[in-house]
Amino acid sequence: MEFSLKEILSAFMVLFAVIDITGSTPVIIGLKEKGLKVEPGKAAVLSTAIFLLFLFLGDAILSLFGVDIESFAVAGSIIILILAGEMILDVEIFKYNGPGGSATIVPIIFPLIAGAGALTTVLSLRAEYHVVNIITAIVLNMVIVYFVLRYLNLAERILGKGGVYILRKFFGIILLAIAVKLFTANITTLF
Repeated sequence: MEFSLKEILSAFMVLFAVIDITGSTPVIIGLKEKGLKVEPGKAAVLSTAIFLLFLFLGDAILSLFGVDIESFAVAGSIIILILAGEMILDVEIFKYNGPGGSATIVPIIFPLIAGAGALTTVLSLRAEYHVVNIITAIVLNMVIVYFVLRYLNLAERILGKGGVYILRKFFGIILLAIAVKLFTANITTLF
């Protein structure tokens, strides 16, 4: 067990940028305005469970398909690169066309919080960081998710539309740099 504040902070920033709960506030506010109920506690707890299950069972799933963690990390870096492109360029590449239903489960938990990009990122982080630091980063992110969902209107008033926009761009650049680092760190092990 290697507890590292630097790894926690780094993994936290990556997950914060990919989950992008602050960037999702306009979508979530729109859902609430349509009369759909959003349960912050349920969203945070279920998202944490999904992330932890994928963190620990992701390797078993990969081994079923004969894929190693480095290959998955390279694939994950490409997904992160695409997400960064969406954030920086204001384009939508990943379409969220999931089934209807509870606003808390769909679309809040999946795909907004624990979507394909975030799950890929969690598994990709295993190639770079110790598991204890990733778990800590996940829990810290879910605490923020809870508070943003709980105090959604306050968060929007504090950040404003301009603040949300700036945060989205800033974390897009951070994600782009992380994607490049993840790709270069793992691509050499494949050759």
